[in-house]
Amino acid sequence: MAGCSVGPDYKRPDALPAAAFKSAVPDDAGESSLGADWWTLFNDSQLTQLEETAIKNNQSIQAAMASVQQARAAAKGVKSAFYPALSFDPSVTRSHTSANTNPNPAFSSNGVTSTNYLLPFDLTYEVDIWGQVRRAVEASNAQVQATLAQYEVVRQTLEADLAQDYFTLHSYDAQYETLTATVATYQTQLDLTNTQFRAGLAGAADVASAEALLDSTQTQQIDIKRLRDEEEFAIAILLNQSPSNFSLTPNPLTLPPPSIPAGLPSDLLRRRPDVAVAERNLAAANAQIGVATSEYYPQLSLTGAAGFESIKSSNLLDWSSRIWSLGPSINWPLFEGGKLQAQVEEQKAAYDQLLAQYRSQVLSAYQDVENSLTDLHSRADEAKAQDAAVQASENYVRLTLLQYRQGLVDYLQVEDANRTLLANQLSAEQILNERLVSTVLLIKALGGGWDTSKLEPNQH
Repeated sequence: MAGCSVGPDYKRPDALPAAAFKSAVPDDAGESSLGADWWTLFNDSQLTQLEETAIKNNQSIQAAMASVQQARAAAKGVKSAFYPALSFDPSVTRSHTSANTNPNPAFSSNGVTSTNYLLPFDLTYEVDIWGQVRRAVEASNAQVQATLAQYEVVRQTLEADLAQDYFTLHSYDAQYETLTATVATYQTQLDLTNTQFRAGLAGAADVASAEALLDSTQTQQIDIKRLRDEEEFAIAILLNQSPSNFSLTPNPLTLPPPSIPAGLPSDLLRRRPDVAVAERNLAAANAQIGVATSEYYPQLSLTGAAGFESIKSSNLLDWSSRIWSLGPSINWPLFEGGKLQAQVEEQKAAYDQLLAQYRSQVLSAYQDVENSLTDLHSRADEAKAQDAAVQASENYVRLTLLQYRQGLVDYLQVEDANRTLLANQLSAEQILNERLVSTVLLIKALGGGWDTSKLEPNQH
């Protein structure tokens, strides 16, 4: 009977199958070979240093690890039910009996005052006949694993957020550098226009237009500086540092995104920690059905006590002062007004809820990868088109300036060429950042180098 475990045995539920990612191209084929230090794929030593510092110091990481320790401690508490409980409860009691409690007056007395010394050891052990404790331990182990997977979710979110902030900050550096060079060019053009105005070769409107173009570009430059500062503050917080004491040297973003194989959709079930959280919570809920079901059956407890008792401290430890008792007890609920059935139904409903959440989480994982692949491929095409647009805009500016100096076009066309070039340059720098961010999001969507083998094994 001690080998019985009531309730359903857990089996990982089937998820909606997918043979391949719809957005994948031949270059995406192959097994994903991401490591936990996936950021090294970008070959940026500063990013590597920041990631390592964040993992060590970030407060969200510290809180998630504390949750893991809490779950482990709770599991140890549940496992303690496998063992008997032994307690020691010594006492000394001084008492006086009433002189007026005997109904026979012939035996009346003045009462008795006595001292009782007691040194008892109490033993209690509940035999786990129906597997209630085993199911509870199964649930607690699954909760530990779910908490470990949730820690990985927090860690990967931190790593991805830091990488995105880092690339965006250096994208602002590139845009700031472009704007700085453009401001210098516009200042030169303004000086040239002023010279032409004084020589009667340009009108006051040309000067005002050149000044407006320079001022608006300087405004963009100031705004980019503000956005960069905000990204730097965000990175400082992720590193658990005060923004006032943290700074990163400007470094315009130029590095190309690495190629990341997507692998197969079925791999996500073992690589995504958020999917593992949902699946382990489901396993815990399944075990709780067994715990609730075991309440239908009789519970056998073994109790015992042993020790010494005496009215004198001088002979308390004599062998003749020994006391002991031993006996089993059975608790079998016969009528609970539907309470036990309601508890089982509640646990089954909780399981059904978590099953739906698990399947939804699997679909979300597929969607994350599909979105990231689509973004990567589309933005790679955008980058090629944008590079061509920048080259065309540079030719446009060069030819327009040449025609302007020859008096073939007015200054408005020069301004239009300048605006077109600047817009295309800034757009190209933004697209590079978006490609890098999409690569980071793909890495996160693929599990960031994690898999379920890193979870603690069940301890039964």
